[in-house]
Amino acid sequence: MTTQTGTGRTNQKKRTRTAIVGAAGELIRTGHEVTMPEVARLARVSEATAYRYFPDLPSLISEALAGAWPSPAEALAPVAGRDDPVERVAFACEFLLRGVLARQGAVRAMISVTITRPEGAATRPGVRFGLIDHALAPLRDVLGTTDPEALAQLRRDLAVTVSAEALFSLTDLCGLTPDDAIASVVRTATTLTEAALAHGRGARSHDRSNSGRQP
Repeated sequence: MTTQTGTGRTNQKKRTRTAIVGAAGELIRTGHEVTMPEVARLARVSEATAYRYFPDLPSLISEALAGAWPSPAEALAPVAGRDDPVERVAFACEFLLRGVLARQGAVRAMISVTITRPEGAATRPGVRFGLIDHALAPLRDVLGTTDPEALAQLRRDLAVTVSAEALFSLTDLCGLTPDDAIASVVRTATTLTEAALAHGRGARSHDRSNSGRQP
């Protein structure tokens, strides 16, 4: 009897957790603001119960988003045969920002919480980093060899640019439409990539010039 009771409680806990995650997922899919009170209401549990299963909103959103984004290789499949980093970065940028718009309630909630509690930043999915690395793959044997620090700097520059924060700054503070904001971020990201490529070509040209000189 005790075993059956224990099993029943375990199953109930699983159902409750599933209901909470499902409610968060529903809010994310519809683009609504994701808050713990609203999740609890949709899951038909108390807010205190929701917090017993998830200590904070980022941990709940992170679990609800698990599997929601494709892998970088899947996301960039349409440009898989292209070696132009500029084209690949542009595609990755637009892919990410369209996805952010579709899930902006959850993304805004994550940003808000992690600004006030930086230690929670580790719970953010970090989708941008995988997309950026995959988009820049053709540069690993080029810029990564001639100037690895330049490639690392490009990754950092793109991490700032290809981001939900950049998108929301343009829509919320600059008043751009989502399409115009995305176009602006894509232009900036491709400009950064083109500049890094030009720097890499200049470095290779300089090295060849020096190697051809007589000692």
